[in-house]
Amino acid sequence: MTRFHFLCIPIATSAALLSACTPQPSPDTYSRTETMRPQTVEVGTLQNIRPVNIRPGETRLGMGTGAVLGGIAGSQLGGGTAANVAGGVAGAVAGGALGSALQGSQSTAGLELTVQLDSGRTIAIVQPGGPNDFRVGDRVRVIGNGENTRVSR
Repeated sequence: MTRFHFLCIPIATSAALLSACTPQPSPDTYSRTETMRPQTVEVGTLQNIRPVNIRPGETRLGMGTGAVLGGIAGSQLGGGTAANVAGGVAGAVAGGALGSALQGSQSTAGLELTVQLDSGRTIAIVQPGGPNDFRVGDRVRVIGNGENTRVSR
């Protein structure tokens, strides 16, 4: 095995572990910045439920980590400075693409919930959840502060 093969295993393992550390969102979980802040509560009736996939945000974390690890691995290729630099650049590009693909492939099961509020307005909220979390006709609460809004029973 070449040095390159020995370096590929830690890079792939690091990328997989890094992506596994991403916290999974939940309608029942609040971030620290959402606590101890007033939130409006509206009540309504659930009109429609549609399963959706929620993609992770564009944090660039996967791409950045992959690029760094790929650059380190690639710079070990070759016998001279020019070859090491070329390998580092190629490794960074390949690692960035791999890291971005790994991060982008992790989606969360979610629901698009359409709620007819008692005020007469109809809104739709997308949040993590599964098909058994709600039923059409459920009376629900819509809780939010304009930035983060969620539906609960």
